[in-house]
Amino acid sequence: MLLDADESQLVLVDYQEKLMPAIFEAQAVVANALRLAQAARLLQVPVWGTEHNPQKLGGNVPSVRVLCERTLGKMSFSAATDELLHTLRPPVSARPASGNARSLPKHLRKPEVALPERPSIVVAGCEAHVCLLQTALELLEHEFEVWVVTDACSSRTERNRDAAFDRLAGAGAELVTTEMVVFEWLRDCEHPAFREALALIK
Repeated sequence: MLLDADESQLVLVDYQEKLMPAIFEAQAVVANALRLAQAARLLQVPVWGTEHNPQKLGGNVPSVRVLCERTLGKMSFSAATDELLHTLRPPVSARPASGNARSLPKHLRKPEVALPERPSIVVAGCEAHVCLLQTALELLEHEFEVWVVTDACSSRTERNRDAAFDRLAGAGAELVTTEMVVFEWLRDCEHPAFREALALIK
């Protein structure tokens, strides 16, 4: 099963300014998060960010925050809050109807329509064994396909990061890398955005 850009959304979890100095390989992790977000925007994949307790831990690093269409604050470790879940899977909305639709018999009313589904959630963030792990596990429980970008995730220690990856793989998440995601979104070298995307990862 390959990732499809038209069915994907990117969630960047807690790349916060006060947290990142303590994170193992933080510079590489942030660089890969930026590559992911830039590729996503290039390929019209929605990008969402989250920040844990931003009043104490600060906001996400500005270079990440500016690439997110929206950044959601949270107090729970998991970013899979009701707000994020509604963002990832908007509720069905009624079609606009002419006249007073409520006065029409049910069989004449226009059906409700859902926005196109984007069930593949590409997720990366910190700390891998806490906020990222809990977010990914809850997204799986909500029946999303979850793809964890390992080289854009980390923890304060390598051991905690790797333990998170082991647990996520066992729970059914797909473990991928930044380049895997970008090339699967592109699919072939004839994609109109191929050269721009390639420049991001070279």
